[in-house]
Amino acid sequence: MSDSPSAAPVVLDLWCELECPDCHQALSDVHALRARYGDRLEIRLRHFPLEKHKHAYAAAQAAEEAVVQGKGWPYIEAVLARTAALSRAGEPLLLEVAGELGLEAEEFDTALIDGRHLLIVDADQAEGKAIGVTGTPTYVIGDERLDGGRSQEGLRARIEEIADRLLAGRD
Repeated sequence: MSDSPSAAPVVLDLWCELECPDCHQALSDVHALRARYGDRLEIRLRHFPLEKHKHAYAAAQAAEEAVVQGKGWPYIEAVLARTAALSRAGEPLLLEVAGELGLEAEEFDTALIDGRHLLIVDADQAEGKAIGVTGTPTYVIGDERLDGGRSQEGLRARIEEIADRLLAGRD
């Protein structure tokens, strides 16, 4: 294993909110990017719960509990697949998804009550605001911010163009 800078993946931060229908639509781009780049592109979910979605903050905390329990992305994708149901059902849906994935639902419930993941969610949101994130999904790759909340058309191609350029610069 090499510790050279060229071995490190390019990082794509995805500022996301789990009750956001636009973030649900962005999942197809995430899947395509993973398929194209594999471990050369690290996709990191960053939390940016919006006030207009009343269950987004709890969903972000639940996602962090899923990370702790070893199934972060499967949980995130399962919740994003049900954004409309989350809007209607709220926290019971978050616990249901945890159970479906074989996670400890009781621990999820406790995490939502005791707020053990609040600092992570708050830090992500503060960092997002500091770099100009105003909506979701927003992507940051290299030093470029791409706003997918207005339109996702052409975003994956733009991300690929930037990732290709960054990866080529490491060779």
